[in-house]
Amino acid sequence: MEKWSTATIREFRQTLLAWYDREGRDLPWRHDQDPYHVWVSEIMLQQTQVQTVIPYYLNFMAMFPTVADLAQAPEEQLLKAWQGLGYYSRARNLQRAARQLVDDYRGKWPQTAAELLDLTGIGPYTAGAIASIAFGEVVPAVDGNAFRVFSRLLLIDADIAKPQTRKLFEQVIQPIVDPQRPGAFNQAIMDLGSSYMTAKNSDPAHSPVRAFDASYREDCVADFPVKTKAPRPRPVPYYGLIVTSPAGYLMVQRDATQMLTGYWTFPLIQQADLQDATDQQPATLQTDIAHLEQRFMTDYQLPITLTPLSGQPVSHTYTHQRWQVKLLVAELSSAADLTFYPGKWVAASTIKTLPLPKVQEKLMTRYQNQGHPAAFKQN
Repeated sequence: MEKWSTATIREFRQTLLAWYDREGRDLPWRHDQDPYHVWVSEIMLQQTQVQTVIPYYLNFMAMFPTVADLAQAPEEQLLKAWQGLGYYSRARNLQRAARQLVDDYRGKWPQTAAELLDLTGIGPYTAGAIASIAFGEVVPAVDGNAFRVFSRLLLIDADIAKPQTRKLFEQVIQPIVDPQRPGAFNQAIMDLGSSYMTAKNSDPAHSPVRAFDASYREDCVADFPVKTKAPRPRPVPYYGLIVTSPAGYLMVQRDATQMLTGYWTFPLIQQADLQDATDQQPATLQTDIAHLEQRFMTDYQLPITLTPLSGQPVSHTYTHQRWQVKLLVAELSSAADLTFYPGKWVAASTIKTLPLPKVQEKLMTRYQNQGHPAAFKQN
């Protein structure tokens, strides 16, 4: 790993910030240093591209312009505003932290990275970003961009997949952060990592900090950062039940024990949950359908006859799981009583007003493409 002299650090800061002042991205959350704006944007940007986030951010701010508005918002309204961004626990943690700020801090923000870590859902990177941008604390904001930029600049070969590596990078970057403009410094690193020093198709030859880039000088840019590969998401087979009646579609709101808590979907049942320890034969589509029909009759007093929808299962990938949802269809001649079932009938024209996760949108699209083009049309 290379070590910079005080003179090199000073020259790097000047070069980086001069470039940022000329070419830094004009993003809506950069129009001021409001900690609320910084916070919401940073949470949205986790695992999500900037261009995707911009319209969500603008809509979110229109709906919840202050921390107090967010703290008081009905959960269903919050989830609807977040719909499509994924990683839905982020939205709930935002609201939990907003309530902490209102109730425990009387609406006043903690102003150091260490104090910000006490808020729900705020980790070291977000804390560093808020503290440096909104409050001028001289602290690094170490995210994927910072890992990539500084590993290349300084030939840091520590595995960034290991949690302890963050502390090393924080220690290395801390004395390099510009003490006069720490927020601009961290934002410049973000912009550098998303332009000249990207993960793929980087352009180090034209980078404004090319003179400081040891990996470019040593012709080993592709070797940094060092990161062991995460395991592939494991496949999880599901059945998705599209049950219709004159009252609409059978929908379920997912509870706190499940992924996608608070969002609405068709009934989704893991194939593994249908397996009976006493079964002697391997499960087949036919035996699984029989189990499902029996369960709905026995547990919920809902007589349904399920038919497979043609085509491959709908696939949707989460961090550790890849859901593969086989759609089954049942049509009831009357709106069955749902006294014993934890769901409700929802009219086709109003389904899209509910907060729906991406996987539900995919299921609806598949159903429309399989002979039901007019389904879910809003009046």
